[in-house]
Amino acid sequence: MDRLWTDFVNSDYHDWRGGDRSEDRLGKKEWQQRFLEQWKMSASIPASPEEEGVMRIFRNELQALATRLSAGESLTDKDQKWLNGKMAEGQVIRRLNSAGEGLELLLIPVETHWQQVMAEVAADFAITVVEGDGGRIRICDNKDCRWIFYDDTRSRTQKYCDDKMCGNLMKVRRFRAKKKVDQQK
Repeated sequence: MDRLWTDFVNSDYHDWRGGDRSEDRLGKKEWQQRFLEQWKMSASIPASPEEEGVMRIFRNELQALATRLSAGESLTDKDQKWLNGKMAEGQVIRRLNSAGEGLELLLIPVETHWQQVMAEVAADFAITVVEGDGGRIRICDNKDCRWIFYDDTRSRTQKYCDDKMCGNLMKVRRFRAKKKVDQQK
C-alpha cells in the first residue's frame, strides 16, 4: 500500500526491468497533478523551479533517512530536528467532523503551497516511524528498482515493492541464472 511519503520519495523513478531509463517525475506537471489529487492536497501547478529544487533536496534527504532506517539504524536527534523543522513549515487547523456513525478529526492546511505539501509528507513519515516501525522501511531487493516501501506483512519478510512485478522478475532471473549454471556443468 502506498503512503504519502513513499509516493513522494518514489517520484525518482528507475526502470525496474533493468533498462537505463530513469526519470525524475517530481518536475513533471502530470505527476504533480496526480499526486495532489490522490492525496487531496493543493498547491500551484506547475511548481516553480525554486520549489522543485527545494522539493528535490527534501526528497533526497528523506530517501537517505529512509535508507538508513531500512539498514537498521535509529532516528537520531539530528533527524528528529530536521523532521520537526519540515513539519513546522506547514500549519493546520484541527476540526472535529461528523463521519457516518462517528466522528473524525480533520487537519485542514492553513496554506496551499508546496511547502505545506512537504510538511504533510514529513508528518506522514514521522507517523510511520512512531506508529509503525522504522525497521519495516525497505528498499526493493531488485537493484534496478530502488523503490522504497513499508513492509506491513505480519512476517516482516517482504523483499520486493510488488510481488507481481519485481518479485516475478527476480524469480525469472534466478531461474535463468540457475539454468545457465546447470547447462555449463
